Amino acid sequence: MRLAKYLAHAGVASRRKAEELIVNGQVRVNDKLVTTPAFEVDPMSDYIEVDKTPITPETKQYILLYKPAGYLSTVTDPFDRPTVMDLISDNRQRLYPVGRLDFDTEGLLLLTNDGDFTNQMIHPRHMVSKRYQAIVKGKVRPSQLKRLETGIELDDGWTAPARAKIIMSSANETTVEIEIHEGRKHQVKRMFQAIGHPVLHLVRTGFGSLNLDNLRIGQYRYLTQDEVEQLLALATEPSKNDDGGDNS
Repeated sequence: MRLAKYLAHAGVASRRKAEELIVNGQVRVNDKLVTTPAFEVDPMSDYIEVDKTPITPETKQYILLYKPAGYLSTVTDPFDRPTVMDLISDNRQRLYPVGRLDFDTEGLLLLTNDGDFTNQMIHPRHMVSKRYQAIVKGKVRPSQLKRLETGIELDDGWTAPARAKIIMSSANETTVEIEIHEGRKHQVKRMFQAIGHPVLHLVRTGFGSLNLDNLRIGQYRYLTQDEVEQLLALATEPSKNDDGGDNS
């Protein structure tokens, strides 16, 4: 692993700041000064110090958060708006959201300090299925639901086939459960907008093998090792989606 990446993963600093520490001569590997950020280290055998302080990797953590509406899926915000990090402020490790949920969208959001895990979960070739419950304006007809299932043409191309079913319906609004494997920006909202039914309320209810069971809005829990392994197993089969992002 590159030295700068190792320091970032160990929670010493961001990747950019870690590179600065190395270039500034603050890092030693096996008691030798190293000033090259790309210097390769073996985390299992090399002894690494920053300003004479031994560095050990952070314990990998994986959190499932029931995100409320009104929180940004980011670590910091220049306008001081609430972020999901405010909801896990009792955790002192450097964690990052896995993908995004819109400011007004509720539901299942993962956070971790495992960069490799994050890449597996959000990489365009390994998009894990995501399930949503959407309350939309108006009464959705079966023919419109079929369009969601076969694919919708958006301004950035056709969507992959989705799974969708009506949970509840009235003259004024319809509750639809939808599952997608892509992660385009605002995708679920744009899909319903395309069939003439704007989203009124959106909740992500599932991510791969995970759901929101036993959690209330704003609560979180740690994933078990079995759950992490199940998610990674789901990501081993590349999907046909070639679009990046994860913002619904």
